[in-house]
Amino acid sequence: MATPLCAVAVLLLGGCGTQVAGDASGATPTASISWTTMQPSAVTAAQLAGDQRTLTLTARVPDGKHPCVRALKAALTASERNIVWVQITYSSPSGDRSSGCTGERTASTRLVLPKPLGNQKLVVDQDTQFTADGAKLPALRLCGELGCNPPATGCTTASYEQAMIAADAPEHSYRDAEHCDGKWLVIDFSWRTGPVCGDTTATPSGCTSRLGDRVFFRAEPAGWKTITASSTGGCTAVQHVEPKFPTALCASLAPLSASLHPSYPPQSPSATATAP
Repeated sequence: MATPLCAVAVLLLGGCGTQVAGDASGATPTASISWTTMQPSAVTAAQLAGDQRTLTLTARVPDGKHPCVRALKAALTASERNIVWVQITYSSPSGDRSSGCTGERTASTRLVLPKPLGNQKLVVDQDTQFTADGAKLPALRLCGELGCNPPATGCTTASYEQAMIAADAPEHSYRDAEHCDGKWLVIDFSWRTGPVCGDTTATPSGCTSRLGDRVFFRAEPAGWKTITASSTGGCTAVQHVEPKFPTALCASLAPLSASLHPSYPPQSPSATATAP
């Protein structure tokens, strides 16, 4: 009876036994660890076959010395408003670090759509977008954080939002001032910090305490590109890095308030000598 049971275990768990011969790492083989359904850490590429229906999706999945992935698949979850929604899942023991599945690799899976993708956008795992528009097929074009058709670089609210993303501004930041000529841009922004709003005992209140910064940008084909950040007034800081930055946009800049951009001098060395 032992042989049939082991054969079943091979089919269900991908192995038989609890230790791999010659394993000097001490990692427990994944056959003895619970496998759970997961989604990839990133979806990196999508290709569309000539039939316009067959998708090949590439994603990052766990990897290690022992088997780390099985049942990798893509499934159509919805198709509406010119968007095709797809979800990639797989089973893995990587939630338990003793599985040894602490690395990553790329893996691909296929999905046949019920009808041609056409001009519809492809959204994989809720937030990764692809489009055939402007793509070099069979590869679909991977869209950025601002979608598949980001706003043109310029002196517009949508373009300023792209600049805030490029500057890696903290979430929920507020734009306090913009100076823009279409090719160059400077933005002052701030963000709330400290205790939560509504805490009347906090000093200062979380709704009034904030920090801020000033970032300079140049326009590039892909959008606004960060040049430098500085809390000082005038043009010295930015023109030291980019001499072409126009004086008309920075000459009148006042230094940021110390309360928005405090300076913390380095800590002085301890005066206490360590006994030999």
